Parts: sequence; C-alpha cells; structure tokens
Amino acid sequence: MPQVRSPAMRAALVLAAQLQARHGDAVAAILFYGSARRTGETDGLLDLYVLYDGHRRFHGNWLPALLTAALPPTVLLCKAEVEGLRPVRAKIAVLSRRQFARRLRAKAWDTTVWARFCQPVTLLHARGEAEATWVARSCARAFATAALWAARLGPPAATPAVFWQGLFARTYGAELRTEQGSRAVTIHGAAPDWFDAGLPLALAAQGLRSDADAAGRLAPGLSGRAQGGWRWRQGLGKLLNVTRLVKAAFTFEGGADYLAWKIERHTGQPLPLTPWQRRHPVMAAPLLLWRLRRQGLVR
Repeated sequence: MPQVRSPAMRAALVLAAQLQARHGDAVAAILFYGSARRTGETDGLLDLYVLYDGHRRFHGNWLPALLTAALPPTVLLCKAEVEGLRPVRAKIAVLSRRQFARRLRAKAWDTTVWARFCQPVTLLHARGEAEATWVARSCARAFATAALWAARLGPPAATPAVFWQGLFARTYGAELRTEQGSRAVTIHGAAPDWFDAGLPLALAAQGLRSDADAAGRLAPGLSGRAQGGWRWRQGLGKLLNVTRLVKAAFTFEGGADYLAWKIERHTGQPLPLTPWQRRHPVMAAPLLLWRLRRQGLVR
C-alpha cells in the first residue's frame, strides 16, 4: 500500500527539496519537528532545522555566516506551494552540525536544542548514510541529556510522565514563551510511549537507577542536585531569546509579524503592530516585550 502522508509532512518534504536545491551539498540534514509535525496540519508555521558543514559554504554571504557563527541558529521564513493545500509557511532554523552537537550536551548552557530533539523528529533529508547515522545518534544524545536533567530537576521518585512534564515545564520556563502552561502536558501526551519507555533505558545507559516500583515510579537518585545550575540556564535562556529576537529583526523578513501571529495563536490575544513598529522592530522591541510581560502573555 502507498504511504499516506499528512498535509504537514507533504509540505515539509516540498520545503526540504527547495532548501536542498538552493544550497546543494552544503546541507547535511534537514529535520522536521514541532507542533505541525505532531498534528499533521498546516494552518500554522512548520518548524524545520537545517544542519550544514561550513557557515560560508551554506550562506554564501559573509554577514549571515558571521551572524550564525556568533549566535545560532539563524531563522529564515519560507513559503511553499503544495498541491491541494493553501500556501504553506515555515520557520527554518539553520546552524552548523558542530553547533548542533555542542548544544546536545548535558553541560550546555543553551537548553533549546536538546529540549526539542529529545522529542520525536522526522529526518526529511540526509546528504548520505553517514549523515543519517549521525542524526540518529545526535537525537539519542538529546534524549539522554533530557533524561538526565529530568532526573536532576524532578522529585525523588515519580512516574516517567511526571518527570517529563516537569522537565518540559522547566525548559519552556527557560525561554520567552507565549505558549500556555499546558504545553508540557501536550508534548508528553503526543508520544507517551516514546517518552515513558525511553526514560528508564536512558537512565540505565548513564549508570543511574532505572527500576520502577510497584506503582511504576522511578527513583534515579539525582533529585535536587542541579537547581542552582538550572537557575543560571533559565536566566541565560531568556537573555539568549531576547538577543536572537534582535538578530532576527535584521535577518528574518517579516519577523515582527511572525511574533505577533505566534502570540495571537497561542494566547488568543491579538498584538496589533503599527507601521513604525514593523519598520523598526529593534527599537520597538523593548516596549512590546514590556507590554507582553505586563499582560502575562510572555514569561
């Protein structure tokens, strides 16, 4: 029987083909993750990660290469025409494989990469078998790092679901997020078998206790050992988010409208922008962020 693909997957494959045609062998791998992958719908933005070798080789121009080297990832907004669908939009994050790998480590200060790629992800394109194998191992590393932090930040004993939901609540709290507080439950609920079956295996592989008691609770023995380190990561994460928003104002066409759309989508509250704010997103950003925090729309 032919494979049936969701609208989001069909659109993601079209976008991946466009990116590959534009950048050629500079692209090592293209990954599809996030809410559109989970739901299969295309009414929002699709989330793709493009991994490459060599900043200048991928970007061509020295300025975006320098910006990505200094503060990855760089975000691009792409559109695609897919047969049978309305025009599809996607947010494309690009960074080198070396930058990606460094952000998968448990000691990394930036939590955004391992928090995303411990979740189910689809490999849309790989340059070859070696790159495909590297992606699989990298995602396994992300899962192991997430499991370790779940044990460090979680209670002394709990079910895998409690560990994972607590972890995702923490990682979302380390970013400037517009999503509602139930997002941690949503992420776990989209693939409970993936997370719950994988947690004891990941803990055991790192030499931690992984046997469940009669109630299905795990007790890895690391609870409370990294609270101070996480507070630093939480503060740095918000600073990185602000800095990336400023960078996106120069590198992301329509970035201000994207931010307003994302806030309205996740909170139900519109964020009207003036023509001046669209033309000068950097100067307008402090006032907008202050207004959003005052209204409780961004944490």
